[in-house]
Amino acid sequence: MESEKKKAKAPATKPPRTRTVTEKQAAAELGRRAKKVTDDDVKVVLDRADDIRSKFESAGPLGRFLKDAKLMLAIVKDYWSGAYREIPWWSIASVVAALIYVINPFDLIPDIIPVIGLLDDAAVVAACLLLVEQDLHQYGEWKIAQAEI
Repeated sequence: MESEKKKAKAPATKPPRTRTVTEKQAAAELGRRAKKVTDDDVKVVLDRADDIRSKFESAGPLGRFLKDAKLMLAIVKDYWSGAYREIPWWSIASVVAALIYVINPFDLIPDIIPVIGLLDDAAVVAACLLLVEQDLHQYGEWKIAQAEI
């Protein structure tokens, strides 16, 4: 009778595991990639600017960074052309690394996973913006002054 009272417990079901990226992981990934940026990477960003822009224009976690992405693309273009050089290379390398990360479908969380696949992209862009915030601000002021001339 005792054994009748004890019913087998159903195995506890675990919620599906979703992989997320912390700010620290995003910053570390950005730093690792920025150290390896070359002139060829800058050319990739410039050549694929439309693809990069469209990733930010689509719905999802990157959409909130559209204005920043346009500024990031512009600073890379002006740096490469020599029009604006008042920024350290490591800042350009960080921007380039973040933008390449966005168009790389096979990163920390593959982009083929709906919505979640773009969360790591957004985290890397956010880490980049924190890192180069002052440089982007100065560039934005320079860009406005150029329009007034």
